[in-house]
Amino acid sequence: MMTENNSHHHKDKVAHRHDHKHDHHGHNHSEHDTKRATQLYILGFIAFVFGLIIGNWQSFIGNILMVLAVVLSGYHVLGEGFGDTVQDSLSAGKFKPNIHLLMGLAAVGAILIGSFYEAALLILIFAGAHFLEDYAEGRSRREITNLMQLNPTEALLLKDDGTSQKVAVDHLQIGDRVKVLNGDQIPTDGRIIQGETVINEASINGESMPKEKSVGDEVFGATINGDHAIVVEVTKHPDETVFAKILQMVEASQANLTPAASKIKQIEPYYVTAVLSIFPLVVLLGPWLFGWDWSEAWYRGLIFLISASPCALAASAVPATLSAISNLARHGVLFKGGAYLSNLIDLRAIAFDKTGTLTKGSPEVTDYYFVEGIQDEYILPVIVEMESQSNHPLAQAILQEFQEDTKKLTENIEVVNELGKGLSGHYAGHHYQIGKPSIFTAVPDKIKDHTNILSKAGKTVVYIQKDASVIGYIAMMDTPNQAAQTAISYLHQADVHTVMITGDNETTGQAVAKQVGIDQVVANVLPEEKAQIVKDLQAEYGQVGMTGDGVNDAPALVQADIGFAMGDGTDVAIDVADVVIMANDLEKLTYAHQLSNALNRITWQNMAFSMFVVLVLVVLNFMGISDITLGVLFHEGSTILVILNGLRLLGGKRDK
Repeated sequence: MMTENNSHHHKDKVAHRHDHKHDHHGHNHSEHDTKRATQLYILGFIAFVFGLIIGNWQSFIGNILMVLAVVLSGYHVLGEGFGDTVQDSLSAGKFKPNIHLLMGLAAVGAILIGSFYEAALLILIFAGAHFLEDYAEGRSRREITNLMQLNPTEALLLKDDGTSQKVAVDHLQIGDRVKVLNGDQIPTDGRIIQGETVINEASINGESMPKEKSVGDEVFGATINGDHAIVVEVTKHPDETVFAKILQMVEASQANLTPAASKIKQIEPYYVTAVLSIFPLVVLLGPWLFGWDWSEAWYRGLIFLISASPCALAASAVPATLSAISNLARHGVLFKGGAYLSNLIDLRAIAFDKTGTLTKGSPEVTDYYFVEGIQDEYILPVIVEMESQSNHPLAQAILQEFQEDTKKLTENIEVVNELGKGLSGHYAGHHYQIGKPSIFTAVPDKIKDHTNILSKAGKTVVYIQKDASVIGYIAMMDTPNQAAQTAISYLHQADVHTVMITGDNETTGQAVAKQVGIDQVVANVLPEEKAQIVKDLQAEYGQVGMTGDGVNDAPALVQADIGFAMGDGTDVAIDVADVVIMANDLEKLTYAHQLSNALNRITWQNMAFSMFVVLVLVVLNFMGISDITLGVLFHEGSTILVILNGLRLLGGKRDK
């Protein structure tokens, strides 16, 4: 039964998946509004330049141009400042101001005391920084939502009479046959039933190297067919394809902010209210405390509004978070929200399902041996011919190892496949049998010794018997994937405890764990026990991640603080996970952890720097050293630096 805390955690995950609204800082403009605001900003900047020139000999006209610059350039800033404050306050039932209101009031106040140039400069730089933040967030989103443009819209449907018809992709049904011409997008997930080709799957797994595909191979919607036409049988409805799930994750990632960004968004109205409350105190108490006259007090009060505004603080987290998420999406790691990326560095333990996560997911031949003097030119061809008539996974491993370089027999073997006895058949007057060691009696000591060693290493051994004597063996194992050892080594350096959860026996589990460097093995695990193991790890270590790819991993993925689904896994695992690692590449997990570190470091840098600038400007103001121009330049300059610092996370992969 799920605990209360864990139930809450699960609800949070579900909420994140379905909360696709985006209302960041009230910046939800349509493309038309943004274009109009940009045009007005340019007109305002022109008015400001003419105001500087004309104001030297016609101050009245210059001042009018400066006011015009404020109105034009600050069109969207003033609108959000006053309009959104009224709207948010009415909906919240209490006063809920925003940063733009502070800037708008400061500009109006500067105009009222005759500081026209300073008012125009304030709005121009503040609105410019605002545009930069929108650009930063927009670019980050475009990095991810360019995927939307890859979504195929048309397909070439094959009819029963052999003719083809162009139809909308969302009209396709499971079982339909579609023709995909060379260079075209594959319209939906399916299986090749005719032809062979090379397919670029970068839109799905972030890998630039195309893959060879032939009859029977799976293909994915939105990937690009290479140089040969193919016929594909539709296996999934277009709404349920891997690419469709990626798009759903993109939407969720944009709505789900990091804890730092959420906290900043929550405290912003309180911070702005505090600044507005202190403003009249600065004006009223300034003459008593600092000996200012009333004109100076108003002026210093306006500088306080500008200096204390949390513009840079508000821009500390969101551009950086979206930049990091888009960077990872480009490299085949999809997060369902910034919170999961930010929390990644807090993991103290991570559990891995063995098969398909730490290992390749299918056995391959690692060792083979034939008794000296026994191996003749027929042995391997006979083995290949017999195994080709079996659909057992071990048979596929043997064929993959030997089939290509082994000559074919001149006559077929009639193979008998008996449960518990393996494969048997006759060729050239001899009887051959292939099966597990326990069914054979006449086994040479050398083969027995080898078998003991191989079994302890977690390998599966099959014997080959000719007539009445075992003449050799083939050993197979689901071997670790190349990236596993590198990833585990990195996690150790990051002080993360690693655990392997496997349904295999202890010997096999320990053998794989030794190869990749896993700290702890939990073997002989039933699927329903995985979630409990994750719960136990949470009690011992705190924040725990779970990595898996199968339906039986889904409960554990939900139970974990962060669930990682391998992209080649089942739809269920991908649906419930918080992160999807495409191409089953665990090196992408280490890259995500590195980027999580960088995101948190940059966010804290931005927050500390922005508040330091506020503190310095406020102190300089009370000391009588600062003026509006200095306050605007340093304050808005800090906002621009914070945004640019966050944009660094859009960059390419860091050195590992």
